[in-house]
Amino acid sequence: MLNAITAKIQACFPAPEVHAHCDGPCGVYDPAAARITAEAVLSMTKKIVDLQPAGQDAASMVAYNNTLSRYIAIKEEQAQKTKEDILILWTDYFKPVHLEKYPDLHDIFWKAAKLCSACKVEVSVEHATELMAAVEQIHGIFWATKDRDVQWVKAS
Repeated sequence: MLNAITAKIQACFPAPEVHAHCDGPCGVYDPAAARITAEAVLSMTKKIVDLQPAGQDAASMVAYNNTLSRYIAIKEEQAQKTKEDILILWTDYFKPVHLEKYPDLHDIFWKAAKLCSACKVEVSVEHATELMAAVEQIHGIFWATKDRDVQWVKAS
């Protein structure tokens, strides 16, 4: 009986059909988080490459290993966060309509995610720089889908 009453009310007062281009309210998604974490990956990678022990004594080696392990932990954590941020954009924000304008969208995101993995596994300034370029490309595409020209600004 309740279903019949509900159906009659809905027939008298139909709800308008709505559409959303993303899974959350507009403005929730932003590639800035991926830029910040990718910058940290690049920064930590450069610091790892440049790090040298102050001496060969035990205290110098302990300090060196401590600093090195901290840089590595930060690099890996930030690479994982970058990966999570770009995967959220890829899977939650971008829709089939975006593929019409950017047919290589899946390839761009897939390669960016693979670069995140490479940056976790390796100490490669080249790959960290490529990751920054991939995130910049994603930034450009993202804002173009919103018809906005948002400048790419790095912290460092």
